[in-house]
Amino acid sequence: MPPPVLKKLSCRRAAAIVLAFMISTLVPVARSAPVHLVEQPPVQIAAVMSNVFLVDFGRVAFGNLQLNPPTNAAGNITVRFGEAIVDGRINRKPPGSVRYAQVEAALDGNKPLVVEPPADKRNTGQPQAVLTPQELGVVLPFRWVEIEGWPGELRPGNLYRRAAFASTWNDNAAAFHSSDEMLNRIWELCRYSIKATTFAGIYVDGDRERTAYEGDAYLDQISQYYTDGGVQIARDTFDRLLKHPTWPTEWAAHMIFIAHADWMQTGDTNWLASRYAALKTKLHLEATRPDGLIFSTDRQVKHDDLVDWPDGERDHFVFEPVNTVENAFHLRALADMADLARALHQDADAADYSAREIAGRATFQKNLFDPVRGLYRDGEGTDHASLHASLFPLAFGLVPAEGRAHIAQWLAGRGMACSVYAAQYLLEGLFENGEASNAIALITAPDDRSWRHMVESGTTITWEAWDQNYKPNQDWNHAWGAAPANLLPRFVLGVQPLAPGWTRAVVRPNPGALKSCEGKVPTPLGPVLVNWENGDRFKLSLTLPPGMSAQVQLPADKNSTGVFLGGQPVSTHRDAAWWILDQDVTGTVTIEAR
Repeated sequence: MPPPVLKKLSCRRAAAIVLAFMISTLVPVARSAPVHLVEQPPVQIAAVMSNVFLVDFGRVAFGNLQLNPPTNAAGNITVRFGEAIVDGRINRKPPGSVRYAQVEAALDGNKPLVVEPPADKRNTGQPQAVLTPQELGVVLPFRWVEIEGWPGELRPGNLYRRAAFASTWNDNAAAFHSSDEMLNRIWELCRYSIKATTFAGIYVDGDRERTAYEGDAYLDQISQYYTDGGVQIARDTFDRLLKHPTWPTEWAAHMIFIAHADWMQTGDTNWLASRYAALKTKLHLEATRPDGLIFSTDRQVKHDDLVDWPDGERDHFVFEPVNTVENAFHLRALADMADLARALHQDADAADYSAREIAGRATFQKNLFDPVRGLYRDGEGTDHASLHASLFPLAFGLVPAEGRAHIAQWLAGRGMACSVYAAQYLLEGLFENGEASNAIALITAPDDRSWRHMVESGTTITWEAWDQNYKPNQDWNHAWGAAPANLLPRFVLGVQPLAPGWTRAVVRPNPGALKSCEGKVPTPLGPVLVNWENGDRFKLSLTLPPGMSAQVQLPADKNSTGVFLGGQPVSTHRDAAWWILDQDVTGTVTIEAR
């Protein structure tokens, strides 16, 4: 029986507290995925004034510094670490949560010296902060170092950065290269952002808090699958979040998304089975009305229902007790939970979740869709139709087939009226519904709400927000802003799993206006290699690893008349703008739409 104090709490918050009592018996103790220090030499050293050297390591990484002084070195030096530079010097008063630190150190002959920045109570002294392993020392995100007082000339062999990354990270696991050089630079920025933010062995929300959040973790997880293929950090983050859940309402649904993505990536039901009971509490079934929609309490309306973050990125969303975004997440979570229940042979649960999802879909469409505008309202009791009220239903497959094109076109026309977080789902909906050209255009747009803007700013890890203007306290090392790391291989290369463990995949390139693209997607069975050319004919060269088959779908323009496999006609059927091969392919194939 729950403690009496729970009677004063909302049902969802009470369930979270009960879960905290239960969780130690439901899942194994979480551990950090292995992290190690990589010795990185500087890429440039410059004397900026007498006795002051500026050292550039090329990219930001979380780490500290090792100095190797010359023989007979003595005296004190000042070491400054920084993420930002201004007028050729480290910015000592950077904006927001951009990092700067200064340390005094003493040289003693040629003894090696590790210089660590001071610990920051904001990200190491808070109860929910993820602490890095003690053997790493204190780490800070920095690209530049200034050293003042160094005896003589500072040479490359005198120092290196000790950068923290997941020890299992494979820089060669994935690749992406298209005919658009800016898109290639964006891919590399986002790929490296995922790598650089593995420093804690748990997905964290940047350096300001170093806290694990469910929404961040899901975006990081699917991006790591497409850049490195590793699964351990996502699993360890999941287990931590079972014990330390956070406050946004829809973050609970993201726990189900994480578990479903793990199952699709690995096919591992053993890991899933020991966490299934805990996952069931994330559905918040106690908040379901008889008609299948969920409702929010006053506290949730005012505080917990997120929709987007920061709040200035919500496109003036009107919060109501029955909230379209929260219900879209609920319905997607029910569908995913039905899949997981079937995988675990929990047939009664699967039937229940499916029935709830079907009933909820019908009410969702009846109560929240405006047939005159062809858009979704923000909730019951308002006629306001924000970007978010339609982007999440489209991304989650809730829009009936006849309404998808209109909503996708409307969303594309509205532009990036959401945050870097919601952009993941906005772009998924556009890529999946015939708006690939507009999706790529939004990613590379020449304004301050795009990844092109990040690249051109000079950052080497993605930001928490589109620009300092939109979140003045933002981190410059936030992996939830790295969505193209997964979007480009999933939709432009076009590679996604169709069956758990990647035993069956779908290859469906979305070229938009691109002329060519090639890349490598890591999977548990081995890499998938893709090379396509988009000209008068669409030509795809594909190599699948042993044990994987793939359904291939090729773009079909109005003049296209058929598909050839290895130069021979092959049986297909046409579905709108796609040629779909009737038989799966294996091994290495060349397929051409003429």
